[in-house]
Amino acid sequence: MSRIILVGSPNSGKSLLFNRLTGLSQKVANFPGITVDVGSGKLQEIPDTTLVDFPGTYSLQPISGEEEVAVEHFRRALDDADVTQVLCLIDATRMEKSLYFTLQVIRECERHGKQVVVLANMMDVLTRHKIEVDLAGLSHAIHAPIIPISARKGTGIDNLLKHLRHNIDNPKGGIDAGLAETPDELLRGNAHQLATRFGPRGDILIKSQARLDSFFLHSTLGGFAFFGIMYLLFQSIFTWSAPAMDAVETGLAALSDVIVPAISNQTASDFTADALFSGIGAFLVFVPQIFVLTFIIGLLEDSGYMARAALICHRPLKVFGLTGKSFIPMLSGVACAIPAIYAARSIDSPKKRLLTYMAIPLMPCSARLPVYTLLIAAFIPQTTALGGLVGLQGLAMFLIYFFGMACALLVTGLVSRNSPDQYNDLPFVLEMPPYRVPGLKPLLRNSWNRSKHFVTKAGKIIFAVTVVIWVLGYFPNHGADLSASWLGSIGHVVEPIFAPLGLDWRYGVAVLTSFLAREVFVGTLGTMFGIEGADENMVPLVEQIQASGLSVGSGLALLVFFAIALMCVSTMAILGKESRSNTLALKMFAAYGIAAYILAVGVYNLALLFGI
Repeated sequence: MSRIILVGSPNSGKSLLFNRLTGLSQKVANFPGITVDVGSGKLQEIPDTTLVDFPGTYSLQPISGEEEVAVEHFRRALDDADVTQVLCLIDATRMEKSLYFTLQVIRECERHGKQVVVLANMMDVLTRHKIEVDLAGLSHAIHAPIIPISARKGTGIDNLLKHLRHNIDNPKGGIDAGLAETPDELLRGNAHQLATRFGPRGDILIKSQARLDSFFLHSTLGGFAFFGIMYLLFQSIFTWSAPAMDAVETGLAALSDVIVPAISNQTASDFTADALFSGIGAFLVFVPQIFVLTFIIGLLEDSGYMARAALICHRPLKVFGLTGKSFIPMLSGVACAIPAIYAARSIDSPKKRLLTYMAIPLMPCSARLPVYTLLIAAFIPQTTALGGLVGLQGLAMFLIYFFGMACALLVTGLVSRNSPDQYNDLPFVLEMPPYRVPGLKPLLRNSWNRSKHFVTKAGKIIFAVTVVIWVLGYFPNHGADLSASWLGSIGHVVEPIFAPLGLDWRYGVAVLTSFLAREVFVGTLGTMFGIEGADENMVPLVEQIQASGLSVGSGLALLVFFAIALMCVSTMAILGKESRSNTLALKMFAAYGIAAYILAVGVYNLALLFGI
């Protein structure tokens, strides 16, 4: 099978082109460091041909961990006999930045006898602003074919596919640009000369970007805009997803009313009602929030604002030993800690990368979202303002998210000040990508895929746990008395551990099972309350918590505990792999667990002190 490799600098539109050619849904965003691993997929229009997408890099002299991945795999691919061609994507609106890397790629391909096709992306932007570029002259100068395309609009893709089909059927030798022995210093000078001679004329694009930056990067207005955008991000999680959540809850309740009475076997009927609808169903209610969260973060990334937010955050993050580049992995951690840990590869400073690893597990990830939503809905009233756009529950969600972020900064600040400085830090350098209108279709598709992945990944664990919980809670008395079941016996053993938080054995069992994955907490409670409720409809889990006698202080203690404790086995595994230290992952698990318990006990006792 033939293989074609796709390389390019960050923000050149590489992942968008990859998705268009393969039909896959690789994450697309307008920020350096989004694509953090090698992806591959079969070309839809050319059978038996695989396209391999490498992480974006500015040169073949890697600095960050992400660039090391790209360069290592690129050099290895050039020795692969199945690799027939190399596609090098350049941003036609930023010619000089792209050409230096392109010349390096041409030089390496010349040494290995590989073909290179240069793809000039963003041609739609130049056409819209009536800016001309001499691609024919550039192609002659670098001795490589250049195909103008627009990955966003799809223009030029047919010409690219036609070229690939012809060259796959009629293989040729590598290029001969006379660069095989040219050092990087000369290539950089050549890139500048080529960009000046053949690149786009005019500064319309720069002026347009500068006008927006004058607002978003303003010393005062930019800060207000940043906090406003972040607040809307967290407000949207509750307020904007509420109709979809209500629809899911109503649909599950209606489905339960139809299916459960139709099952004649009592044990099977109880299992369907308690484990499936009360356990897994209670978890599914919160999936719309995952969709909304992913969509809003995607909007910020794809528009180019994320890089501005990173720049705004650099100075305050520096106080806590971090860098502006830490902002993106940390915010990505709001969706999931695993891709956030991978995204930390883009941080070139080893020390700041390590500190970012320590901060990411404290970010309020989407696995915590069902737990937060459940507890906030149980104890915070649904007071709204501005026609329902702003709500008290959304404010509570913002505060608990802010608490997690504050704890992350506190940890990194303490560690950075009390650990030996064994690394030579590099200066903070960040590219400001152009502002672009986000593509709605890719964002919706990515949000859907993220929600589906969350359900399938967490659903397997939740299903397994809920089955075990149901069996232990249902037998030996067939659900007549949950406290006298096998589960009750286990729960009473661990109850003293959670008694200082004002929690009974049911919540203790739910917390313990959540160490497999945080979201299991919701399914476990749903299953146990389903068994207790017998024939009642158990989908609205909020009402069951309110009726269970759980105090506000205990609810706050649970929020604090889940905000700090490292309770995800997958995150620990990836953390150990990326940091190359399983000891670090185990130490963080123990330290965050102990700190979470102590703070949760403190919050509960403060609540008692103030009569809450």
